[in-house]
Amino acid sequence: MFEWIDSGSLLLNLILLIVGFIALIKGADVFVDGAASLAKRFGVPGVIIGLTVVAMGTSAPELAVSVSAGLSGSNEIAVSNVIGSNLFNLLMVLGICALMKPLPVDQGIKKRDYPICLIGTAALLFFAATRILFGQKPDMSDTGALSGDLSRIGGILFLLAFVGYLLYTIHIAKKSSEKDENYKPEPLYKSILFIVIGAACIVIGGDGVVTSAKNLAMMWGMSETLVGLTIVAIGTSLPELVTSIVASRKGENGMAIGNAIGSNIFNLLLILGTSSTLHPIPITVASFFDIAILLGLSIVSYFFVCTGKRVNRIEGGAMVMAYAAYTVYAILR
Repeated sequence: MFEWIDSGSLLLNLILLIVGFIALIKGADVFVDGAASLAKRFGVPGVIIGLTVVAMGTSAPELAVSVSAGLSGSNEIAVSNVIGSNLFNLLMVLGICALMKPLPVDQGIKKRDYPICLIGTAALLFFAATRILFGQKPDMSDTGALSGDLSRIGGILFLLAFVGYLLYTIHIAKKSSEKDENYKPEPLYKSILFIVIGAACIVIGGDGVVTSAKNLAMMWGMSETLVGLTIVAIGTSLPELVTSIVASRKGENGMAIGNAIGSNIFNLLLILGTSSTLHPIPITVASFFDIAILLGLSIVSYFFVCTGKRVNRIEGGAMVMAYAAYTVYAILR
């Protein structure tokens, strides 16, 4: 969307970065208001809206980046963007929200959505290790030895799993629908308009931030893999961070955590599924270790989620520190 900008123009990239952040923040504010109004109108719990409508809206940048990267052959960005985004959502989005205010965890998240996220991550790790597991020749790519492949068959399986998850979530939403008779909802057209305008601002703002940050990073000599794991992943996850923070501040805690976990499920099943169905994605040994780290930290974070009725500030701080440590590791390796 913003390819016309000269990567060597520091001023233009800084301006785009600032404008992108403003669009992100304002878009998230409007988007959450529209989504919350829609949830109350139909009596759907905020966590379900967070897992579906909000997660889909905030995952749009990851979908655009990974699909375009996969089609253009930049497979490292396609894979590392999803891995980095999921780490950011899991540790930074939930961690920062918990630091601001202890984050209540819905039982559905504990028993249904988080386990699905863990299974999806484990499945990705399996595909990432296929060459190692089946003793195939460790072919070399431009970025290193390949440990496995996410093939078209794997992509189709991911997409089928995503459709099943989405249909089941809609079924749960219908069962738990319970309208508040005292609530006077906003007009339906206004809620939908807020969601559309907010989502558009989030996508455009996120694209602007990613483009400018990527240009600045390339000016500093960062590699494609590192840019995908850090700059692009953080940039495309800013919608989740800003939206979850805004939702938490507005008292929509279910929407905040549902957005983060739902986005991770969307990233794994929909985005990687779509990318690899369009173009099989070779996975390097470095990405294999990143996926293993993601699975390990996901298990630790699930322990935080299951130990009480909420993620407290100490646990939130530990999650943020874990992300900082991983970022240092990614930069230094």
